[in-house]
Amino acid sequence: MPEIGIGLIGGGYMGKAHAVAMAAVGAVFDTPLRPRLEMVAAASPESSERYRAAYGFARAGRDWREVVADARVEAVVIASPQTTHRAIAEAALAAGKPVFCEKPLGASLADAEAMVAAAEASGLPNMIGFNYVRTPATQFVRKSLAEGAIGDVTWFRGEHTEDFLADPTIPANWRCFGRAAGCMGDLSPHMVNCALALMGPIAELSAKVETVHATRGGVEVDNDDQGQMMVRFASGAMGHLYFSRVATGRKMGYAYEIHGTKGAIRFDQEDQNAVHLYRAEGPESMRGFTRILTGPAHPDYLPFCQGPGHGTGYQDQIIIEARDFLQAIHTGAPVWPTFREGLATARVIETAFASAADGRWHSVPAA
Repeated sequence: MPEIGIGLIGGGYMGKAHAVAMAAVGAVFDTPLRPRLEMVAAASPESSERYRAAYGFARAGRDWREVVADARVEAVVIASPQTTHRAIAEAALAAGKPVFCEKPLGASLADAEAMVAAAEASGLPNMIGFNYVRTPATQFVRKSLAEGAIGDVTWFRGEHTEDFLADPTIPANWRCFGRAAGCMGDLSPHMVNCALALMGPIAELSAKVETVHATRGGVEVDNDDQGQMMVRFASGAMGHLYFSRVATGRKMGYAYEIHGTKGAIRFDQEDQNAVHLYRAEGPESMRGFTRILTGPAHPDYLPFCQGPGHGTGYQDQIIIEARDFLQAIHTGAPVWPTFREGLATARVIETAFASAADGRWHSVPAA
């Protein structure tokens, strides 16, 4: 099997997930390209060396520039803070190396536009890390909607809610400063991308964005805790999206409910291996939501487990992404979601901030 040298930028929470995924993907999916963990770089040479030893990389880089420039690094995975994404991606693409970038694509709409321009000018494979939309359950929902399983869709409600800053006594940390680190920059991209993937483009929206806890430990917070959007999809369907990092009790509230003329679908990431499907058929007395447990009949489940209902987990989503990135490199054909999907998401979020500022409905520019 041919190998490909992987360079990883960032070794923390997501860096570890991508390192584990690249180490496992060949065995799980029998990929024609086999990743070689070549070099990792983090915030300092010391942390780079620590991650090298922990994750099994061959070498540690002094900084991201050394990784991108190294001849044995043939593809780059960006898992560093969003304020660094643009510079790393542009340098890697200029060096002729495919790039996988964690969400959000950049720290701003301008970053996202520049990264798409660089990627498309290079002609190289590029992907963005919207992992939750790749669960077997949500892939199944996407396919079912495309096949008309619940008829014409009339309504979509989506949320991404967590509670890691719900307690107002939690001291201010890096998440409390800069728009890119706020709830709209950090959490909303996942559910906005989900809405676009399941429902298609958003034509217009009206949004509210707010900071719930203005100070923490006597320090003023300068970004948002929660936001919401009323939306009209290009299809004509109505919708509502809500995002919060102060939703007490919610740990991974990536959830949606979809209504159609022939049925409805519900999903909640906290129960990621189940889809609830309602079909408007048969006698009224026998109707109700059916809980469908994912299994080998659902997309990308079988490579992990042969048993229905046994379930997949968070790390498996990242392994699926690694398979797709390797496939894009091997075939030279784009694999969804690319940087352009990251740009589409960024445009919705930028429009939401504009709407929140003036209180009006705004059209969303086409991606």
